[in-house]
Amino acid sequence: MARKKIEYNFDYDSKFLNEHNVKKLASNLTHDASNSEKILDCLFTAEVTDEQIAEATGIKLNFVRKILYKMFDAGIANYTRKKDPETQWFTYYWKFDSRKAAKILEKEYEKYNNEIKESIEFEENNMFFVCPNGCRYPFDEATEYRFMCPKCNEKLEFQDNSEIIENLKNLESLYTVNE
Repeated sequence: MARKKIEYNFDYDSKFLNEHNVKKLASNLTHDASNSEKILDCLFTAEVTDEQIAEATGIKLNFVRKILYKMFDAGIANYTRKKDPETQWFTYYWKFDSRKAAKILEKEYEKYNNEIKESIEFEENNMFFVCPNGCRYPFDEATEYRFMCPKCNEKLEFQDNSEIIENLKNLESLYTVNE
């Protein structure tokens, strides 16, 4: 059965809020890409209950709740609680929080870019030596070990890391920025 294409409209303006980023974020938070995507599609249509999501997606109710709680813990989903006057039971209505998602995406984007920048600086500012089995040491450690691998007891050889530096410079973020 083909699913209807859901229009992702955000109530908060951010260069990081787009369908790709939101789905990737939800997948990373829940570790369940296909189910989190289906649940997000429901959260974008209206304020919905967990039972309505389970019915619409065909996902078991306990899995829906598990994913919703993970999204809630991260802050990208919120709920309002309403009490039924007849049964006195609470019903939870869930919705997507664009503002919090944008902040998380921005933080993740910056963290990723900083890690890449630090890795490039580390590679550019160090000489490396490797053994035939792939153990890798910066110059300072290699001299401490007298250019013998402490794990393999093999001779350490100089490694040209220019390709590693180039690959790091060409890495792209998992998240895309809106133009």
